[in-house]
Amino acid sequence: METLDLPPMIRAAGTVRLPGSKSISNRVLLLAALADGQTRVHDLLRSDDTERMLEALRTLGVNWQCDAASGAYRVDGVAGRFPVTEADLFLGNAGTAFRPLTAALALSGGNYRLSGVPRMHERPIGDLVDALSQLGAAITYTGNAGYPPLSIGKGAIRAGGTVSVRGDVSSQFLTALLMAAPLTGVEIHIEVVGELISKPYIEITLNLMARFGVTVTREGWQRFTVPGGVRYRSPGDIHVEGDASSASYFLAAGAVGGGPVRVEGVGRDSIQGDVRFAEAIAQLGVEVTLGDTWIEARGPADGRLKAFDMDLNHIPDAAMTLAVMAVFCDGPCHLRNIASWRVKETDRIAAMATELRKLGVEVEEFDDALRVVPPTELRHAAIDTYDDHRMAMCFSLISLAGVGVTINDPACVNKTFPVYFDAYRSITEAVPVIAIDGPSASGKGTVAARVAEALGYHYLDSGSLYRLVALAAIQADAGDDPAAVAALAEALPAEFVGGRILLSGADVTDAIRSEDCAAMASKVAAIPAVRDALLERQRAYRRAPGLVAEGRDMGSVVFPDAANKFFLTASVTARAERRYKQLMEKGLPANIDSLSEELSLRDARDAARSVAPLMKLPDAILVETSDMSIDEAVRFVTERIA
Repeated sequence: METLDLPPMIRAAGTVRLPGSKSISNRVLLLAALADGQTRVHDLLRSDDTERMLEALRTLGVNWQCDAASGAYRVDGVAGRFPVTEADLFLGNAGTAFRPLTAALALSGGNYRLSGVPRMHERPIGDLVDALSQLGAAITYTGNAGYPPLSIGKGAIRAGGTVSVRGDVSSQFLTALLMAAPLTGVEIHIEVVGELISKPYIEITLNLMARFGVTVTREGWQRFTVPGGVRYRSPGDIHVEGDASSASYFLAAGAVGGGPVRVEGVGRDSIQGDVRFAEAIAQLGVEVTLGDTWIEARGPADGRLKAFDMDLNHIPDAAMTLAVMAVFCDGPCHLRNIASWRVKETDRIAAMATELRKLGVEVEEFDDALRVVPPTELRHAAIDTYDDHRMAMCFSLISLAGVGVTINDPACVNKTFPVYFDAYRSITEAVPVIAIDGPSASGKGTVAARVAEALGYHYLDSGSLYRLVALAAIQADAGDDPAAVAALAEALPAEFVGGRILLSGADVTDAIRSEDCAAMASKVAAIPAVRDALLERQRAYRRAPGLVAEGRDMGSVVFPDAANKFFLTASVTARAERRYKQLMEKGLPANIDSLSEELSLRDARDAARSVAPLMKLPDAILVETSDMSIDEAVRFVTERIA
């Protein structure tokens, strides 16, 4: 699927079981592979990134199996030396696989070539390569200097000493050095140059290394010592925590959608730094509760989040969720110290600013910061995701602002959370839509308006939009030019004020009801470009607390996810009599025989059109109104609304 349309959501509440952490999963897989003994890995994340790591390990001669019954992975460790000493590895866009494998292979005494997708070849790795070169590793760039792809040869690894690495670009460089250092067999000191960003991710690395028998000592965050003469040993069984970064989207949904929303699989005992996202949203007025293995979020009583100004260096991935939450705040918000966004799956600072602006949000972009000013009203937009899973997941939250949003390339979430959108739907409730379709003069307009009034819902007479296009086409003498009619539809200056319908400021309520206009409306409605132009305009009527939409394709095309669909119809004779009565009451000439013939022809034309032919959908309730009064039809519909 190339795009995914998320409708406006009215609330969020429920429970989500998180997938395993990507950061923990790939670290555990590599440590298990390098260890002595067999490791059973439970709750491993199944995603593109872990698939790349598993493929690479198998290529390198590491035996692993997945138990079909339990889902656990059994990894046979190779005691620090990969059996295959020459290989080509493709690692996609998986930084958590590429960086640590680069270090481990550089110290393994083999010949390897590492590559990825084009974006991976734009993500810097020079600081890690420079650090490994200090240990005697032989690594060359086969493309642009400082970036993958890489060729690794058999270097002359020196016995111990001190190596330095920059800490202000990516914490994955230090993680890679730490995890690979025990392979040298000697004591290694690693000094960090500059400020170390994303410290919580280093804490994950140190915690997991200790689980596999290697304890690293550190002096603050500037110097780390990996002891000599140690090797990784399997802990036997190890469980992967739920992904704290993924938890942020659901906690945010609880914050902006009322809640409560609970995420299970991560809690106060988590080793992941992104669990501190809970502390961040508490500053916005969100009610947060933590258990040992769960976190729950509930929105503030007044429904409005507090503006914030935060240094988010410690939670760079979860900080992206805060950028979208800023749209829901009561004032301008500042996200600071997020320079690492520039070298992620995409340039996330630029991408976030670009996509927020599409929604009508004012954004200031800095080298290492963003300023986001909430708009008075959001507009629908198609969000580009840049092959970045977090862009797709973050922007799904916009649907809770009461506006639909289109996510381009939604499959990019496969990187870390393949079933994300299913999980999101499970805790959100869309603004309800009652779709009422049917042929001309079936009574659907009157019935729909009365149902909307009874429920306090918004009302959409889609036929008026097509009649407005028809009238504009007649006025411009463009009825025989589909391209010209589509252009009119795209820029249609239509307004609905006090029960009156305006076109370019002129009251055309009665004019669009003429027979000529009705006939033209049926004609222009069959033009695909016109239907495309009016599609989003119709969907924009979907606002809380709900919408009653009537027309001829409301349930099939415009609102296919409508929970309640009705198809109103009546015999041609009954409909001709109704139309005749309407025209006579307005003092307009009419002939019942010609009306019957015209309705029959229109029915045939509407049923035969190639685009959204008029028909009763299998999931729609048939309402035969030939012998029903309006009151009876309204009652019939309202009594059957789920």
